[in-house]
Amino acid sequence: MTAIKDLRITLVQADLVWESKAQNLSHFDALLNLHKPETDIIVLPEMFATGFSMNAPALAETENGETVLWLKNLAKKHHCVCTGSIITKDGDQYYNRLYWMQPDGTFETYDKRHLFSFANEEAHYSAGQKRLIVELNGWKICPMICYDLRFPVWSRNQDLTQPEAATAYDLLIYVANWPEARRKPWQTLLEARAHENQVYVAGVNRVGLDGNQIVHSGDSGVYSPKGDLLSHLKSHQEGVETIMLSYQELSDFREKFTVWKDKDRFELKI
Repeated sequence: MTAIKDLRITLVQADLVWESKAQNLSHFDALLNLHKPETDIIVLPEMFATGFSMNAPALAETENGETVLWLKNLAKKHHCVCTGSIITKDGDQYYNRLYWMQPDGTFETYDKRHLFSFANEEAHYSAGQKRLIVELNGWKICPMICYDLRFPVWSRNQDLTQPEAATAYDLLIYVANWPEARRKPWQTLLEARAHENQVYVAGVNRVGLDGNQIVHSGDSGVYSPKGDLLSHLKSHQEGVETIMLSYQELSDFREKFTVWKDKDRFELKI
């Protein structure tokens, strides 16, 4: 079997201008032009073009909209996958939809499964019905959105005895608008998801004050399959950081510490 190469992942922690697509997209361009990351994946926050707004009728786009086009151009320019979520209209429904954009302009999507009722999100958006697991450079990657982090059953890494199985993955990504008031569970649960699934976990959160006067501290980071914090962007500061993930270290750890063999089997009902 051909060795799987290490994977480079770039976290972009930024302040977002409330409901201003033009300003946000321009700002991300500036941040990435400044840092010029050599990477395989660029990860942007949840609703990176608008902030976490419930104003879906005014802000939603179709899959041919300006932000998706911008994301296509970004992936092509930096020769890597670019991902993050935006407000999307599909038929007569609105979704908090993550795009997994490839350099050739093709993409896959994931709709946020767990809608944040504390902020009345379920009154404005429809929930997703299935997970997304994508492949990149031999890695299998599962991207999710913010509140999904609190629900471990949804992220359960199944069938590690069969790496080719559709439910198994190596890297879990969360894009978020996670408030500073709950920063402890953000950090704790990212680490927990790494331990219980024996995977790398990356969480990318915004910083700054949103339109509802909610403060976000960022605390974006990457955790190893052992739960070690490999990267942590400074709280309350914008930043761009690229980190290399070792597939060999992941494989060696799973082979040495085989807790995945003892997990419970279950069927998830939506």
